Amino acid sequence: MRTLACLILSTGLLGSAYGADWPRFRGPDANGVSKEKNWLGAWPAGQPKQVWKSAVGAGFSGMVVAGNRLFTTGHDGQKNKGNDSILCLDSISGKELWRYSYPQPLADHYYEGGTSATPTLDGDRLYTVSKSGRVLCLNASTGELVWQQELASNLGAKTPEWGFAGAPYIHKGLVIFNAGDAGVGLDKTTGRKVWLNGQGSGGYSTPVPFQIGNQQALALFSFRHVIAIEPDTGREFWRYPWKTKYDVNAADPVISGDIMLLTSGYGTGATAIRFTDSSATELWKHKLLRAHMQSPVVLDGRVYGLDGDGGDGDSHLKCFDIATGRLVWESPKAETGALSAADGKILWLTGRGELVVVKGSSDKYDEIARAQVSGGKFWTAPVLSNGRLYIRNWKGELLCLDLRGSGNVS
Repeated sequence: MRTLACLILSTGLLGSAYGADWPRFRGPDANGVSKEKNWLGAWPAGQPKQVWKSAVGAGFSGMVVAGNRLFTTGHDGQKNKGNDSILCLDSISGKELWRYSYPQPLADHYYEGGTSATPTLDGDRLYTVSKSGRVLCLNASTGELVWQQELASNLGAKTPEWGFAGAPYIHKGLVIFNAGDAGVGLDKTTGRKVWLNGQGSGGYSTPVPFQIGNQQALALFSFRHVIAIEPDTGREFWRYPWKTKYDVNAADPVISGDIMLLTSGYGTGATAIRFTDSSATELWKHKLLRAHMQSPVVLDGRVYGLDGDGGDGDSHLKCFDIATGRLVWESPKAETGALSAADGKILWLTGRGELVVVKGSSDKYDEIARAQVSGGKFWTAPVLSNGRLYIRNWKGELLCLDLRGSGNVS
């Protein structure tokens, strides 16, 4: 098995060749938008072909894809003495190439539990973090442990009520986490702490890269603020208050130019802020978009998000103008689920396993295709890479679907 993985490495398929690959949470640009074009074909009998199906363990971790490899995490389902596993699959066949397992509780606190954070691929290294704050760096070709670190027990960062959930973010020689009061940066080659902003509780989202003028910045959606930091040092540019019931800020901020959109559930709603290098001011605020955990996507100045007040409550897909907050349209049917986008289209995987493709450029809800592709509970965003769509439900049934079909659909 490891010989096969090494062969993959030697053929040049291992590097983080961003393009149609999806090497980190929310894709190459960390915004939920794939760079693929002409991926939607006419599905035979209205149903995309299932290429393969694999069992990866319980949880809501996303998938990352590079070349012909896919990485994700799952839990074996044992409540008290279970194990998390990090898996590498052949993305073409679904065959398991390697697996790294370690003890970790199911952590089913008011929901099913299992793994939360999505892995991050950086060259020949794969980075993960567990709910308890165990950070692992693995050799991506073999699954061998390179180093490990503990955000809570070693660095003192407080574990959020539902555990650490944000994916690792790579910046130059650092791997950065939404942990502590305003982030922690580790040396990505050794796991050594480089900077830590306090030992309080972070939020559940992933650090989001953006530009402040000509400066690189990261947005950390903490448990009561969004905080803009300089990633090399952790220095704070500004913070904007955003308090949510139960301190659940889980959906990643989305950014368009100098506008950042924040949204949370439990009746909180959404706001758009305009930022500079030293401050952020409110543009608009309303309760028409209450994205509990699922991050919206932005296409051409419009925000597409699921308005749901909790993880299991039905959600309308809504389209807003990001600059004004004006509602452009909403779906006629309310369903939960998760989103990604590609080539001006929204891929909506509903919480019950329907795949819905919606045109993004229309001034009305314009559904292009809909198919029941699986069953179970879906909170994980679909990943489109090289013409294939990867989806998983809570139980860990991971499916590869060929969306290309025959002929093109506009």
